[in-house]
This record gives sequence, structure tokens and C-alpha cells, in this order.
Amino acid sequence: MKNSPNRLWLTVLFLGWVLDFLFWNHTPGISFAIYTITTLTAGYLLLRMEGIHPARKTLYLIPLILFFTSMTAVRAEPMSVFLAHSFTLLLMILFTVTYRGGNWVAYSLADYIARFFGLLGSLMVRGLLFWGETRRTAPENPEENKKDSQFWPVVRGILLAIPVLAFFAALLSSADAVFAARLASLTDLLRLENLPEYIFRVIYIVIAAYALAGVYLHAATQSGDEKLLGIEKPIISPFFGFTEAAVVLGSVVGLFAMFVFIQFQYFFGGQANINIEGFTYSEYARRGFGELVTVAFFSLALFLGLSTTVRRANPRQGQIFSGLGVALLLLVGVMLLSAYQRLVLYETAYGFTRLRAYTHVFIIWLGLLLAASVLLDLLQRQRAFAFIAILAALGFGASLLLMNVDGFIATQNIQRAQAGQDLDVGYLASLAPDAVPTMVSLYQSDKVNEFTRERIGAALACIQSGRYSSTRSDTSFQAFHFSEYWSQQALGQVAGSLKAYKLETVDYSDTVTTPAGDKYNCYSYTYD
Repeated sequence: MKNSPNRLWLTVLFLGWVLDFLFWNHTPGISFAIYTITTLTAGYLLLRMEGIHPARKTLYLIPLILFFTSMTAVRAEPMSVFLAHSFTLLLMILFTVTYRGGNWVAYSLADYIARFFGLLGSLMVRGLLFWGETRRTAPENPEENKKDSQFWPVVRGILLAIPVLAFFAALLSSADAVFAARLASLTDLLRLENLPEYIFRVIYIVIAAYALAGVYLHAATQSGDEKLLGIEKPIISPFFGFTEAAVVLGSVVGLFAMFVFIQFQYFFGGQANINIEGFTYSEYARRGFGELVTVAFFSLALFLGLSTTVRRANPRQGQIFSGLGVALLLLVGVMLLSAYQRLVLYETAYGFTRLRAYTHVFIIWLGLLLAASVLLDLLQRQRAFAFIAILAALGFGASLLLMNVDGFIATQNIQRAQAGQDLDVGYLASLAPDAVPTMVSLYQSDKVNEFTRERIGAALACIQSGRYSSTRSDTSFQAFHFSEYWSQQALGQVAGSLKAYKLETVDYSDTVTTPAGDKYNCYSYTYD
């Protein structure tokens, strides 16, 4: 980029202005996806003009980036929104640091960390270094000098034009009232009281442009270095004795085996076992699955830590260690299966909430990660764990986004109500707009009984009131969100029938009365 530095600076300044245009005083909506695609496209074209092309494996990241960034404008449920934004940024970082090399599949955890901090350093200093280099080489580039020599005459011309324009604008304003009104609205933007805001916006536009320059320069100059850490020499030389590690790992395996053996009926006895022992669903399920998932997580961390630091003097020691590791992870797998079963019982008894849905999906992906860890250890491919962990994390995020968490919760809880269970109207009303099309579809379904339909209608009436929904007041295109749009379209289909539901406020609490005379609170205290 040294041959055309102005192209880089103009591009990043333009992207800084786009950032301001899309996000300043606007509720985030489709703007994030637009900006992501804009920065990717601009960076690709900028580097392509310099003859810098992405590696083939790096291009595999583009569909993932487009999926997660598009989901920021499709899902409104909080965890889904957070994961969509986070994984978009994570994948864009990975795209940048491996732009020319493309060897991200072979990275270890140390490689990912080193590349991240390398990019962070580029954000802070690479723009300054590039500017300094281009200034030093300026005499060797007559074309750029010629362009610079034309810059100041343009600035002087603008300064001379200002009083001339002011004179003619005053005359034209006197001649035409409409023109005068439009000109007045334009000059309002230049009032002194707005000056601090404009200064702040200019500053963050420049900061954003500088950071983007660092990103593009890193992709151009640093992303081709694919020397992997720990290949020639381990980052951490094994220091932990085999005997000590075997005792620790063997003791944990023995404890887990005893736990599984003694309480096998307690694990998998289900409702019948609860009745025999006198436990409630809450005692059996709620207290159980959280601890078991925690055990699974730390067991995996223990095994990976020992696998990295244990000295294995001969193949037999390696086989013994791998055998203990496989036994440990298999027992943890049984515990995860128990945790999953406890959670299902809890959901059957009390219904679905966001936290229960997150945990439900998380257990599945944690189990798959455990199984992959066993396989990698047997194949002596422990280095690939970081890549597998990233795939599991992306799979967890994609699962929540595709399943539509709040729509899933609404469906499951309404089905429970059809079977005679309780339905929390207030909790339905608190769900994100993602759930509204599902609720409207079930409200209109002939398969739903009248009592359940009225409770769904009560939740929809609370949502329609606007006090228990996330309906946005920002109507700009930057704030457009598909979830909000689909929600409003669905509510429009039943607006007529919802007029039969009456909302009132009693003791600072909103209640809705159904056509049958039943009253429900629009607010729920259910959180987990």
C-alpha cells in the first residue's frame, strides 16, 4: 500500500463516516450487518488493488461471517443477539489474521492467542508506522508528491469560496422563501451549541478510521506468517511427573466411577425414583444438572492441563495416561447424560425458560466436545483441540440462532398448556418479538383449545400494548429489524380479535382480562 497511501486513508475515513452514519443516535438493527459487509468488501477491494489475495481456506470463513452478521438483524432474543455479534467479530478477527496464510484450521490455542494480540498491536501502532514510512519514502514517489502539491490549492480555493457562497446564498434566500427555509434547516446544523457533539463525532470517526487502517495493514503485511507455535519446540515443556499425574487422574476416575455406580438408579430412575425417595422435581433436577455440568467442564480442563504438562518417558506411560483420560471423559459423559435427563424432567415439570433452553443446547455441544477430546487423544492429535473447541462454540451459537429460542419456548410451553399444565402468561408476554409469529400461529390454530387460546391472546394483548415488548421508536432504516417487522405483521393479523382483551393497571401492576373474564398479570417473576 506504500504506492498509494492516500487510497488507504480515504477508504478508512469513509468507513469511519459510515460508522457514524449507521450508528449515531440510531437503535442497532440491520446497521451492524450493513457495516460488517461494507468493511469486508472495502478491505477485499483495497487489498486486491495491491495484488494481495486471500488464501482459499480463509475464504471458508466468509459464509460463517455472513450467517452470524445477518442473524443480528433476524433475532431479538438477548443471548442470540449477543452470540451473533460476538461470533461475527471473532470470525472477522480470524479472517484478518489469516488473510494471506489461511492456516487457521491448524492453530493451537497459543496460536489463536498470539494472533489476537498481534492484531491488537497493529490496531494501536501499525497506522503510525505506515504513515511514518510513507512520509520517509515520499521523495521517491513523484506521483504522490504531485497529488500532495495539489492539496493546498484546493483548501485555499474552499476558503475563498465560503464568503462568495454566503453572499449569493443570502440573495437567493431573499428571492425564494422555500429555498430560505431549506437553507435555514441546513444552517441549524452549524449552530455553536452543537459544536461539542461534532467534535466528539469527528474524533471517534478518526479513531475508527485509524483502527481500520491497522486492521487492513495487518491483513496485508502480517497475515502471511503461518509459523505455528509449539511445532518445533513445545511452548511449555512437560514438567509434571507421570506418577503424580497418574495418581491424580486415577483418583478422580475412581471417584467418578463410584459416584456413577452407587447412584445409577438415582441418575436415571426418573419420576418413579423421585417418588420413592421423596424428592421434589426442584430438588432432583434443579440442584443436579448445574453441578454435573460444572464437573464436566472442570474435568475437561483438568485432563487438557495434565495432557500438556505431563512427562511420558515411554509409549506404555502414554497408553496408561490416555486410558485414564478416556475413562475420565467417558464417566463425565455419563454424568452429562444424567444432567441432560434432570433438565428434561425440570422442563417437563415447570416448562421452558431461556436459561433452561441455553443449558439444554449447551449440554449437547459440551458432550460432543468431550467425545471429540477422547478421539483426539486416542489419535494423538491434541493440538487440534482449539479448532474443535471453536467449532463447538460456533455450533452452540448457530443452534440457538436457528432454533429461535423464544419461539421454541413459546411452542413448548403452549404445548404443555394443551396437556393441562400451567401457562405463565406474563412470561410469554416478556419474550422477544421472535416469539410473536409463533404465538399468533398457535392462537389461530384449530388444534389449540379455547382456554389455552385465551391465555395466548392475553399475552399477545400485553405485547400489543407496547409496555412489555421491545418495540422500537426509531423508525430509520438503520434500526430496521426483521424480528420487529415480522412481529408487527403477525400482530396485525389478530388485531381485531385482541380488542376483546381489556388491559388495566391496578396497584402499579398491569393485568389483562380475557373475553371469558379471566385475569392475568402482564408481568412474570420467572427468570430461570
